[in-house]
Amino acid sequence: MKHTATQTATKTLTDLYRALDHQHVVTVSFLKEEKDDAGKKTGRLVETVRSLELYEIRTTRDGRIVFEAMDRATGEPRTVRVDHVLSYTVHRMAYVLDRPAPTKYVRPTPAPVNDAQALFFYELARDQDDADYTPRTLIQTDAALAA
Repeated sequence: MKHTATQTATKTLTDLYRALDHQHVVTVSFLKEEKDDAGKKTGRLVETVRSLELYEIRTTRDGRIVFEAMDRATGEPRTVRVDHVLSYTVHRMAYVLDRPAPTKYVRPTPAPVNDAQALFFYELARDQDDADYTPRTLIQTDAALAA
């Protein structure tokens, strides 16, 4: 078991990336926000231990590093902030759960260039999609992505 308080964030991320690359299960002790009976967050953090199968490590819009993983106990996806991880253990067990399928990227309609009011409404309509933004998956056969 490795305690994140005694090592750098770079070392923690290196171990998590290695576990992701080799598809090894990680048991993580982390802090999560407690919820009340109605399902609302209370603001208190409680320690939780989960065995996870990582499938993505990314940076959020506010600059925090999170990893997304499948919870082996429930089979549901879970997002954990790296700064909330207290300790972790990388096992050599292989993945057994199927991760959720990535969303398909839909190219937005082109912006109008001649009409200022149409451009204004185009931008307002486009901003609604930012709330559920997920990055598109790169496919090797997509020739438009070659540099």
